[in-house]
Amino acid sequence: MIACGERFRRARYNRMHRSVMPATSSVELGSVQKTLLLPLWGRSVETTSAHPLLVDETAVRIIASLGYDFSTIASHISPITQLSWIARSLHIDRTVREFLSHHPDATVVNLGCGLDTTFERVDNGQLIWYDLDLADVIKLRRRFIPESDRRTFLACSLFDQAWRWQLKADHSVFFIAAGVLYYFQESQIRALFSSLADAFPGSELIFDATTARGVKMANQKVIAAGGMDESAILRWGLERARDLQTWDAPITVLDHYPIFRNLKQGLEFKKQWGMLMADSLRVLSMVHVRLGRSCAP
Repeated sequence: MIACGERFRRARYNRMHRSVMPATSSVELGSVQKTLLLPLWGRSVETTSAHPLLVDETAVRIIASLGYDFSTIASHISPITQLSWIARSLHIDRTVREFLSHHPDATVVNLGCGLDTTFERVDNGQLIWYDLDLADVIKLRRRFIPESDRRTFLACSLFDQAWRWQLKADHSVFFIAAGVLYYFQESQIRALFSSLADAFPGSELIFDATTARGVKMANQKVIAAGGMDESAILRWGLERARDLQTWDAPITVLDHYPIFRNLKQGLEFKKQWGMLMADSLRVLSMVHVRLGRSCAP
């Protein structure tokens, strides 16, 4: 069961959003883009919990300012689903930091960035960062998150070739695709990986994936439950990470692990059990790959 304190905090959070958010949203996004609100809400909820696994004050600030009715999300998204968004962020943060420990002046590209705030958590003062998403998302993003001399927003599709020529990337490129690739067909993802491998040989990419079974579960329990439009359904499932190594582009799987790996300790039993079941069913996993062949000697 949810502890009394946690139940009170969650109820208070839900009441707050039901009472202060207007019924008409000021968020103007396409149906797929609107799914960015789900992990944003999840990080805000986690930040306001008693013992947060991740702190994202920017998410809390954005949620309070958006003018969007989060009551459907707050009422229907399960604690395990919410924790999966936190786990994804924690794994990405750790992996990016490890990459930066070897390449402190690397270029990092956040593909389909939404309202993600990874930069705020991993910035080492040297990296060059690009947040890339469709124009409506970038327009919304500019309302809450600033650019800087080392952080640039790119308003275009990740499948658009043009953005690649805008990168200041002579070496050491790292790509993030958090909660993005599910929404496309495998043929599109194959083409994307191939083009990135050609343009940035030796670059690395971390992304989250699910199986075909996980796609079906997510469409029923997350997309529909969160009040998202049917056109925002997930499409791509990955059964085995090693299958990527049979694709046309040279791809090396560096790591592949269940989403809740090393994150269960210290949580209440019900959450630990839910996370264990999700991992055993391979509902979500993290995949870290190298694209193309490294140019390093």
